[in-house]
Amino acid sequence: MHGPIAVIGGAGRLGALVTSRLAEAGERVRVVSRHPERGTPPPPGVEPWQADVRYADTLGPALRGCAAVVFSVEPGTADSGPDSPETTVYSGVRNVLTAAAEYAQRPRFVLVSQIFVTRREHPMNAYGRLLDWRLRGEDAVRDSGLAYTVVRPGWLADDCGAGAGVRLEQGDRGDGWVSRASVAEACVRALGSPAATRRTFEVYNEPGPAPADWEPLFRALAPDPLLALRP
Repeated sequence: MHGPIAVIGGAGRLGALVTSRLAEAGERVRVVSRHPERGTPPPPGVEPWQADVRYADTLGPALRGCAAVVFSVEPGTADSGPDSPETTVYSGVRNVLTAAAEYAQRPRFVLVSQIFVTRREHPMNAYGRLLDWRLRGEDAVRDSGLAYTVVRPGWLADDCGAGAGVRLEQGDRGDGWVSRASVAEACVRALGSPAATRRTFEVYNEPGPAPADWEPLFRALAPDPLLALRP
């Protein structure tokens, strides 16, 4: 990348893995978090930036000059207020997109969402309309005009209990588990892949070895249709 990569939520469990993987690849990385000092200490050379997606005016300095953004923020489950999904993964996404338009260099954008966002009847949606707001955050990214990828992890785990193999699906019809390490790898690989641009996909683990080459997986994906207005 011709510029830093901002990992929004980079002090969290998934964000820290994304940060470490990018640093291993020799990228300049900024950990952007409300509390960048918390969690796993970042690798040497990674820049900590304190900012909060809920407050747009805190984001500009952290995104200045960035060539890419990975958004991996815990959504919260409150019905309203600062810890609600509406505030974190909808308004928060929009705040980052606005700051990126002003301060970054039309960054490549990877959004970490989740499976079941189109299943409004699922019990998870009772927690602050989590699924509805996740989906609206996805739509904001799709409508941004940026080169983007939306990654929808299955149920997150800390290990590869289901296997180290990776299965990408589309349409939000499947179910399954995936390790945080596999999701982090999907984000990192998507950043550098034109074949992953304007794609939304679910990611799961399955039996078998981890893929050495993600390009065939990305090339098998269909591009997102033009965004239609949702009710």
